[in-house]
Amino acid sequence: MNVQLNFLSVLSEWPILLTGVAWTLGLTTISALFGVLIGVGLAWVRIQDWLLPRCIIKIYVELIRNTPFIVQLFFIFFGLPELGFRLSAETSSVLAMVINLSAYSSEIVRAGIDSTPSGQIQAGESLGLSKFQVFKHITLPPALFKVWPALVAQIIIVMLGSAVCGQISTEELSYSANLIQSRNFRAFEAFIIAASIYLCLAIMIRWFLNRLGKTFVFKGLAQNG
Repeated sequence: MNVQLNFLSVLSEWPILLTGVAWTLGLTTISALFGVLIGVGLAWVRIQDWLLPRCIIKIYVELIRNTPFIVQLFFIFFGLPELGFRLSAETSSVLAMVINLSAYSSEIVRAGIDSTPSGQIQAGESLGLSKFQVFKHITLPPALFKVWPALVAQIIIVMLGSAVCGQISTEELSYSANLIQSRNFRAFEAFIIAASIYLCLAIMIRWFLNRLGKTFVFKGLAQNG
């Protein structure tokens, strides 16, 4: 069996690939920003003495973490219109990714918070700081420092999971690869190139977020503290 690969026929469609990369990075950036911020907020509520909000958030986290992302995506895109909420494919993709990441990041951040020595928290309270000030200046900085690698890994997982957003016609990378192979019937080459791009994106995002954490996030939290 003589198989002749032709990667150039796929690479010649570089504008489509570039569009897919741009959408994937855009979806990842928005979901990472809002997903982590919401996750931090949920983690803060989880450590308070508010029974009802804690129970609601716990149910939310368990529901999201124990259902497939594609089911969550389909529920938002296909299910919400039945309730009168019609969203575009792009908005549905962003919303699903934010919801998914917020649930996972809240548990990651909470694990870091739980590792903070209680003596530090008591010292902050003895200085007259409010609960939110103690959380912002004393609890959160070391917690984020400890769990940052796990947060970065989860963001990358969400980026890779964005590949299923092509199922609702969001023009991300996997959608672009599928579009190209439907035109030239070079499925093997198209998805090999797409997989290679995903690998490069994952490495690039990990490097960037690790640099971002050391340069801005931890330094900024330390200065505020």
